[in-house]
Order: sequence, then structure tokens, then C-alpha cells
Amino acid sequence: MRARQVKSLPEVAGSGDESPGQSGAARDGGEAADALDAALRAEQKYVTRVYARLDTEREAAEATLRSGPGRGGGGGFQAAVEREVAAEEAARALARLSGVERALVFGRIDHRADGDAAGDTFYVGRIGLRDEHREPLLIDWRAAAARPFYTATAGSPGTLVRRRHLHLRDREVARLDDEVFDLEGMSEDDRSTIVGEAALLATLRRGRTGRMGDVVATIQEEQDQVIRDGLQGVLVVQGGPGTGKTVAALHRAAYLLYTHRDVLERRGVLIVGPNATFLRYIEQVLPGLGETDVALATVGELYPGVRATETESPEVAVVKGGLRMADVVEAAVRDRQRVPDGDLEIEVEDMTLRVGHDECVRARDRARALRAPHNVQRRAYAHALLDALALDRAEQYDRITDEPLEDIAASGGVPAWLQELMDEAEESPLLDEENLRLAKAELWQTPAVRGAIDALWPELTPEAFLDELFADPERLRSAGEALTEAEREALRRPAGSPWTVSDVPLLDEAAEWLGEDDPAERARLRKARREREAEELYAREVIESTGVADLEIVDAAALAERHHDDGPALTTAQRAAADREWAYGHVIVDEAQELSEMAWRAVMRRVPTRSLTVVGDIAQTGSPAGARSWGEMLDRYVPGRRREQRLMVNYRTPAAIMRVAADVLAAVAPGEVPPEPVRDDGPPPAAVRIGPAELPARLPELVRAELAPIGDETGAGKLAVITSGAAREGVRAALPDVAAGTAPEALDAPAVVLTTTESKGLEFDSVIVVDPSGIVAGAPRGGQDLYVAITRATRRLTVVHDGDLPEMLSALG
Repeated sequence: MRARQVKSLPEVAGSGDESPGQSGAARDGGEAADALDAALRAEQKYVTRVYARLDTEREAAEATLRSGPGRGGGGGFQAAVEREVAAEEAARALARLSGVERALVFGRIDHRADGDAAGDTFYVGRIGLRDEHREPLLIDWRAAAARPFYTATAGSPGTLVRRRHLHLRDREVARLDDEVFDLEGMSEDDRSTIVGEAALLATLRRGRTGRMGDVVATIQEEQDQVIRDGLQGVLVVQGGPGTGKTVAALHRAAYLLYTHRDVLERRGVLIVGPNATFLRYIEQVLPGLGETDVALATVGELYPGVRATETESPEVAVVKGGLRMADVVEAAVRDRQRVPDGDLEIEVEDMTLRVGHDECVRARDRARALRAPHNVQRRAYAHALLDALALDRAEQYDRITDEPLEDIAASGGVPAWLQELMDEAEESPLLDEENLRLAKAELWQTPAVRGAIDALWPELTPEAFLDELFADPERLRSAGEALTEAEREALRRPAGSPWTVSDVPLLDEAAEWLGEDDPAERARLRKARREREAEELYAREVIESTGVADLEIVDAAALAERHHDDGPALTTAQRAAADREWAYGHVIVDEAQELSEMAWRAVMRRVPTRSLTVVGDIAQTGSPAGARSWGEMLDRYVPGRRREQRLMVNYRTPAAIMRVAADVLAAVAPGEVPPEPVRDDGPPPAAVRIGPAELPARLPELVRAELAPIGDETGAGKLAVITSGAAREGVRAALPDVAAGTAPEALDAPAVVLTTTESKGLEFDSVIVVDPSGIVAGAPRGGQDLYVAITRATRRLTVVHDGDLPEMLSALG
């Protein structure tokens, strides 16, 4: 639907770049100021109207929720469904409307006139809104009608004559920036009022706030191509520092949920980030884009119930992250499926029950032949052994009973009727089906029998299995034939050790092989599934009869499930986070170059459709178990079916800092091309020599100087002190009052001490890099770590060193 034409407003155009309209056409300052004031007043009037509509819709949603889905109306399932539809619509609307308060309106596009008809004007914002007459008031940034706002360029403007950026402070229009594409399509008065600054550069010059801001108002064309790429398949977004690949990926999540709501609403979108700090860094972006139902997790959180943050030494990380560990886990599971060395013998009530060795082997092989995990196979194995034990006990009882009668028969003293009974007993099975079931149940309750079967084929949890494997050198030796003795020794650790990030993919792998065996739960689920299917069918019919099916407000299956369950309603993200086997509709992996082969296996299990956005930079791979190429990690899952987009423009890092970074990149990844910076502002990077003895006094001075206001600035923004592992304790001792580590609260502090690994994906106004030589020497890919460290800065970079600088930083010497 086309938006209603907005009446022409007094125009003010502005751009930080040279434009033909700027040469010799500006009015004197007073007239330009008057025109600007008029435009601000007119735009403020429209923005106030949009916010008023937002308030009205928000109040309506709150009123619907207050009335409650269980209040009023008739009884019965249909009435409950109808009330649920209204409540669901209100809940979704309220979540959407509450997340877009900040800078609700940020853009306006004016199309060229068509003959005598005035050109259309659209206002672009975080969500779509209609006025009381159902006419479009605000166009959702993801809608097709809004796309020219992002794709129009001076060389290819399409039908646009102007793009206007509206900068809001709370609900007030604080500034306007215009980009004019067609001077001939504008009046002379309009041309004479070109003032302001390009919106993108204005945004880049703002100080960091400790949270990632959305870039919905300043998306560039190459980022827009990433955002609007298709849902199917694997999209790899390769981009160097400052190219905006992360925010483009987040906007892509919002765009996909908006465009493919029918596909993704029930399954959801998972975003995998490098650490908890990063997740908090981005957590406010999606609500601001109109989406709230996205699951966020680190690799250390992919296994429900575990939130691992500790890391391994590089040597252990390489072993645990390698694909060979999948074979180790499989072999270790099979190693827990044993048969006795000889016959199985169990003492039960003064009787020795026996199962032959060959029969035990057959029982094990039949159980393994099932297409089922270990704990389900165990059930078949246990049944086979219990069958054999029950029959052996019955045979022993039979012999005890029959021997006296056989002695009597041998003496010729058995009556005919007794002989007839004895002959019939020989032709009948020892145990009929019911007696066999009862005998097995009795044996299963016998501690000796249960203990013997548990010893041969135990029921295992992934946590207990992996803990026992790493604590037992014999189990490691038996399962780890693919590993060297040194690698097996590296895996050893005491039982009960805390889980590490590298352990989580192994827990996930173990869970695949072990599974769960709970027949009562399975029966309950089958019954519940039948009931839900019936209710879902009825819910779908009611939804269609109410006329809201086409609005995609509520999903029939989710509605039926909530009606059937009296517990609190959970979002898609909450349900998915608690379910290890949840299949997402789309997965976005950021800093994806850091994922090991085993981590990729865990990720791929969560997206069987292989619909992924993979975001990263091979040149920044710091993990020794991480990617050397995208093909190395992805081709085994999507051979020949991945597409790649490269972002080559650096919007964040000033050119002076990027020149230093380019030298580092040339040394550590000579085949990679650094992104081209668009900014050439700020002071040049500096190197400061500080010996260990001087560090406690001089490092705090540097931090205070970096945090002090500069020029007309009210503050210097955020500062990160990025240190080598070797120097970390000394740095923390010198800066006892500065926040440290990856705790999310660190983002609220003006300064933070981080390692290079902890700083991945983050950005700061100022960065002090301490001990660059130690960073290079401290890890197998230390050069890449240094590249990461020096490209976290958006304004100023200082390198603190003791001794000679690394050769790759010679430009600072």
C-alpha cells in the first residue's frame, strides 16, 4: 500500500560532503537560520503526531491486557481461544510498541514529482504505524517502501530527490540533515538552504555509551544488501574491523523476523555471540528495531543448565575443539557398553543365576543395532539380560522341583495322572508372557541384578559421562586412540572441575550419543501430543472463523499449548533456551571465526534447515581452535551452498589508527586486505615506554588523561585498557579501581581492563594497549590478537611497551 502523501514542508538540506547546491547558493546566516527553524517546527509537529499515535496504541494494548484473557465472555474452548487471540495480539503489540520509544522517527524520503502530481513523501521509523483512519503514518524500516532510504546514492538515486535524517532527543527534533539527489527537482529556495552534517559521520563521531547502538538510521548500501539477503542457505559476512558487520547482522535478524514471520515465529532466531559482555552490548538493539523474541547465547551457554565462561590453555582448546573429539566421545560411549569377560554370574537368594558370554555379546550387539542413543539402547540390553536371568532362574527352580519326581519315576512308582502332568509340563514354556514380565520386574528390583547391569551398561548423563572420562586415564586411553599420549594427558583433570567453554560442545555431543530413556515420560508426551493436536485443530478453526488468521497475530499450535498448560506463558526464546533439541528457524553467529569444529557441530544441530548468517573476520581469528578459512568450517555442512558478502568500508576506525593496523595485518595475514576507513580525524596513535617499576604510577596517569574532557567535549567516552595475559595482574594492581573482565557490569564503567579475547566484538573511544610483545608471544595467533586490540579504538590509541616494540608496530617507534 502506498503511503498517504504528506503536505510539503519548508525544506532544509544538509550534508557534510561537498554538493553542487552548496556552491554560491547559500543565503545569509539569518535567512538560513529562519528556514531551519521553520523546518524544525514543521517536522516537530509531525513527530509529535506520530508519538501521540504510539501512545494511543500502547494504551489500547495495555487496556486489553488488563482485561485479561480469562475474564469476561462465555465459557468453552472457542471463547477461551477468542480471548487468547485478543490477549496475544495485545501482548505482542505492547512489547513492540514499548521497545521503540527512542528515536521512533528517523528518516524521510521525498520522491520525484510525476508530471503534475506531487511526489510521495514517506516517513521512515522503527515500526509501522497508521493513523486513526488507517492511513500510513510511519513506514517500518524493513518494508519495501523504506528501502530507498538506505540504497539511494548520488550515482543511483532512483526516484528520490532528497533523503532527510531526523535526529531526536527524547521526543524532540534536535537536528535535521538532508542529502539532495536531484537539485533540478528542487526549487531555488530549497537549494539555498543546504546546511548540516552527513548523518553517518555525525553518528560515528559520537562517544561510546557502553551499549551497541542500532544503525537503522544510517545503514549503508553494502550493509543493506546483507540485511535483506534471502533466508535460505548460509550467508557469510566477511568484514574487517569497523565495517559494521555485527549491527548489520542484528538488523538482519529483525528484517528476517519481519519478512518471514510465518516461518520464524514459532522456531525463532538464535544469535550466538563471543561472550556475556558482548551479549549485553547488543541486547538493547533488537527491541529498538521492533523485535523482542530472539534468543541470545554464547557457545558456553548452548547446553541448557550450563553457563561456562572459563577458557582452556591453547593446547587443550585445540584438542577439545578438534573434530577428532567427536570420535573420542563416540568411542567413550561405546566403551561404557560392556559384556563380562566370561559368563555373567549373579548371586540371588542362594542361587547363582548365569547368562552365557556369547548370549551377552548377542544382547549387546542387538542393542547397538538399534537406531537409538545409549540410554535407550541400554533398555533393550537390560531386557535381554533380564529375559535370560529369569529363564535361568525358572530352569533352576524347575530342576529342583523335577528331580524328586524323576527319581520316583525311575523307580516306577509314579501314578498315571502325575506322569501325564509331567509330560504336559515338558511341552509347555517355563514362563508364559505374564509370568516372564513379573519375574523380570522382580529381578530388576534386586540390588545385585540392578548393580550388575548398571556396571555393564550404565545409564549416563552427559555431565557425569564427561566428568568421569576426563578424570580416568584408563577411560581416556581406551576411547582416545585417535589422540597422542600428550593430548590425552592434556585432557585429564580432577573430577568435579568446573565446565569450560570448550567443554560445552562436548557435552552437547555426549547428549546426542546418550539420549534419555524415560518410558513414563514418553507415554505422557504421546498422550499430551494427541490432546494438543485436537485442541490445535479446533484453535485453528476458531482463529480462521474470527478473521485474524491473515494477520499472523497468533499461532494455533502455541495458542492451544498455552490453553492446555496452566503455567506462565513463555516466549519462543525462553522455550528454546530450555530445550537442547530446539530447532531454530535461523541462526546468526557473530565473531564466527572463533568457533572450533566441535562448536560448529553444536550450532548446526540447532538449525537443521542450514539457514544461517555467519559473521566474522578470518584475519581476527585469535582462538587456536578457530577458523583459518570459512570453507574449513562450513563446507562439510553446506558443500558448495554458501554465499559470501564482503564489507570493505571501515566506518569506525580513524585512518591514522587503521594505518598501524594495516601493518599488523600485513605481517600476520598477508593475503587479507584491510577495510578502507572513511574517517581521517582524531590524533595519531602514540607509543609510550613504561618499565614494570613505573607502571603503578604512570599507567593511572594515562588513564586519567584519557578520561579527561577534550576540547568542547563533556567527557572522553569509554576507555579500554587491553593487556596481555602476562601483564594482566600488574595492570590490575596498578588500576585497582578500574572494572575488569567480562562481567556485563563492566560496560557501565568509564574504563575497563580486558584481555584481547574479552575485547572481541566491542568498541571504545580510547584504547590503551599494554605489552604488545606479550600479546604477540602469548598465544599461537598472538599477531591476530594484537590486530584485534588496536582496532577496538574509535578515537584514540596509545600503546604502552617495555623494551622494543614488535616489528609490526615499527610505525609507532
